[in-house]
This record gives sequence, structure tokens and C-alpha cells, in this order.
Amino acid sequence: MPDFSPVLPLTASAPSSPPHLSKATSPNPLLPLYNLAANLKNPIPAKFKKVKPSLRLQRVKSKDESASHDVTKLQTSFAILPSLKELRNRRWTLWDLQHVVTFGCLAFCLLITPSAPFLKSAAMGALALLLLMPATRQFFLPSLPIWVYLFYFFASRFIAPEYRPHIWVKVLPALENVLYGANLSNILSAHTYTVLDIIAWIPYGLGHFVLPLLTSVMLFLFAAPGSTPVWARAFGYMSILGVTIQILFPCTPPWYETQHGLEPAHYGMEGSPAGLRRIDELFGIDMYTTSFTTAPVPFGAFPSLHGGDAVLEALFLQYCFPRFRAYIIGYVVWIAWSTMYLNHHYAIDLVGGGIIAAVTYYIARTRWLPRPQLDKTTRWEYEYVEFGDRVRSGGLDEEYGGMGLGLLQRRGSDEWTLGSSSSFDSMSRGDTLCGSSSSSPNILSPTTPNDDHHHGDLWSKVRTTSPRGLVAVGEEEQRELYVR
Repeated sequence: MPDFSPVLPLTASAPSSPPHLSKATSPNPLLPLYNLAANLKNPIPAKFKKVKPSLRLQRVKSKDESASHDVTKLQTSFAILPSLKELRNRRWTLWDLQHVVTFGCLAFCLLITPSAPFLKSAAMGALALLLLMPATRQFFLPSLPIWVYLFYFFASRFIAPEYRPHIWVKVLPALENVLYGANLSNILSAHTYTVLDIIAWIPYGLGHFVLPLLTSVMLFLFAAPGSTPVWARAFGYMSILGVTIQILFPCTPPWYETQHGLEPAHYGMEGSPAGLRRIDELFGIDMYTTSFTTAPVPFGAFPSLHGGDAVLEALFLQYCFPRFRAYIIGYVVWIAWSTMYLNHHYAIDLVGGGIIAAVTYYIARTRWLPRPQLDKTTRWEYEYVEFGDRVRSGGLDEEYGGMGLGLLQRRGSDEWTLGSSSSFDSMSRGDTLCGSSSSSPNILSPTTPNDDHHHGDLWSKVRTTSPRGLVAVGEEEQRELYVR
């Protein structure tokens, strides 16, 4: 039978709320939240409020917004106590062995040099102050290997002959004949002309001493921030290694064969300026005769640091300034010819120096060298910096108060490690010439070239909502972005 029970009107009152719910907390069928005012005031649940601030997403502010986020900013503090606290609390890693090498070499030099306790103590005290004050540490810490190399080179004259190894006279000429079929240095230096002397003198007698400083200035002004510390350390450690090989494996240069033939050499023999003597005679000035005659390492033919320095300078400059690659390669060929024309090195010496420089550059570039952005002209145009090609973890560059070579926006850094950066920066894209990023200049892309079309990760979502570049920071700000 049909149901004739009365139908309640739609305006009938709803069931009364439970007695334990007040009017302010009664549920609203149109909203999923019981207390709209309370949730708008604090949209994140309490259990998510306290998170570890290890990785967060932080908006990179421009120079006008905050100078603290300026990747080109230099340290101006001379406070020592914060540096001591930082050293006390830092975690030492395997890469800190570089400091063992540096200070071990420095201690060796102090040990073999003549006794001067007051002078040595004063020098070590001054060095400690320079390394503890942030304003000076940003320059002297990365360049410390260079100063140690210079001290190491000039102090090597004080090594007692009884501790020195045998001097090899026939090894390099034999290798030269085996590899090239002739002694290239003797062939090139057989016929000399004044014009050729001047052409050879420019890179060998001038460029070798001036170009390292010029390279540092160019990298500091026009390359990505953080390039100069990497270059300084690479140059210093390569030079220390080169001098060590010259001391442990002493070999006579071509001028010895010209003057003494293949007679055995002994310590105490004078060096020779070789072809540079003609430059002194031409200008009437003793620029090279005395210095080369009393050289600390007269039998340091292999490896050639003239060749190694030129190759290292060329590799760094062509990476940061690829448009000048042809001129840079031309300079390497120029100085290679001049070393043999002036009768200072065999061709095998240049090959050995070039190999050491190439290995040093490869290690520095893949782990720590900042990637150039070819649309930037000077360091002050950079808003962010990406480092190396490998996965690593760590802090900031020395120029910015940190002691690593990670993302320059990262905080809590450590300046005593040569460099390691966050895993986010290690995944950043480098799909343009010389590793520069092809992404928008305001966006720090955390993807590799193989992941350019991957849009399912958190970073892709964040990039679509943020008008500025993002740097790797944590979870609390991620939740705030999603709540918004």
C-alpha cells in the first residue's frame, strides 16, 4: 500500500548538537574544519610545528632585499672568537688532510732553515691571526698553499746533501730520443737570434711570474664568485707537488748537457740562466744570471713548472672565458717553445708538467670549481652559484665567511674544508657551454640535464609558485607553501 505518512518540510530544524559541543565549536556541514577561526590562525597541526631545520626551501633575496644573501659579499669582520668556536665545533673530514699536507710542508721548511726562533715564532703568530680573522682568512686561507710553495722552494737549498737522492743525468735525454727520435731542445736552441730571444723571454721570463697573479684578478672580477679560491689552491698544491718531485727525482736540464755533456752531476754545482743570459747582456741588467746561478733547485728539470703553470692557467681561463680559448692555447704553445729555445727544459719535462696540471684541474673542476654563467660579465651579476659536477655535502666558499665551496646561500658553513656543497646543488643543471646553467637567471635549477623533463618532484611544483630563485633549505617552509 502507498505510504501516506506526512513529509517533513525542508525547513525543519536540524538535529540538535551534542551537549558536549558549544555553539562556537559546532560543526559546519559546509566546511571540513570544526573551528575555522582557530585553523586560519594556525593552519599547521601542532605535531608538525617542531621540525629539524636541516633542509628548507628559502627564497633567495636580491641585493636590495638583503645584503646577507649577496653571493658576491666579502667578509669584513676581524673577530677571532667566532672563528675559534667554529673550529671547535666543526666536523673534520677526509678533505681536511689538505691542511695536514700544507702545515706539514710548512713545518719541514721551518725545521731545515737556519735557526731564528724569535722570527719564526712571530711569523707563525701573524699567520695564525690572518687565518682566524674572517676578513683576512678569506684571502690567506685559499692562497696559503701558494705561500707555502714559495717558502718550500727557497728553503729546499738547506737540505743537506747526504739526505738528497742521486742526480740523474742520462734519463731525460734518453727519454727524449726514445719518444721523439731527437733532442728537441738542442735542435731549437742550436740557432739563436736577438728577435727570437726577446720573443722567448716574454712568456718565460715575464709571463711565468705575472700571469698567476693576473689570472687571480681576472677570476675574481669576471668569473663566478668562488673561482679564485679554487684556482689558488690548485696552483699551490700543484706547485708543491712539482717541487717535491724535483727534489726526490733530480734531473739535469738541457743546459747541463750543453755545458758538461753526460758527466755525473753533484750537489753544490752552480745553476745556469742558459738563454736568459743573452737577455741580461742585451739590456745590461742582471735580472736572471745571479738568480739562476744560485737557484735552490738547479737540477729541477722534471717536471717543468713553467709548462705546468701555463697549462693550469689555460685550463682555468678557457673554462671561465671560453671565447678566449684560441688565445689561451696559443700562449701555452708559445711558452712551451720558449722553454726549449732558451735551453731550460726538455719536451718530456713539459709533458710531465702538463699532465700534473691537467689532473689537478680535473679534480678541482669536478668537485669545487664554480660553473660559469655565460650571460654574466662580472661577479656582481651573479645571484647564485653552482659548483662542480659531483655529489657532495658541505658549506660555503672562503670569500663569504664559509669554509667550503657549496651553495653560497647555505648557512652554517665551514671554511676549512676545500669545498663540498649540498646534494641539491650537485644535481643542478649544467647543460650549456662550459657547464653554465641554461635555466632562468632567477631560478636555481636542482635537476640534471637528464632530468630536464621531469616535473613530478617537489622542486617542479615549487618553481611554478615562486617568483624568485630558490635555494635548498627544509620542511617547515614546504608545508607553508602547500598550505598557501
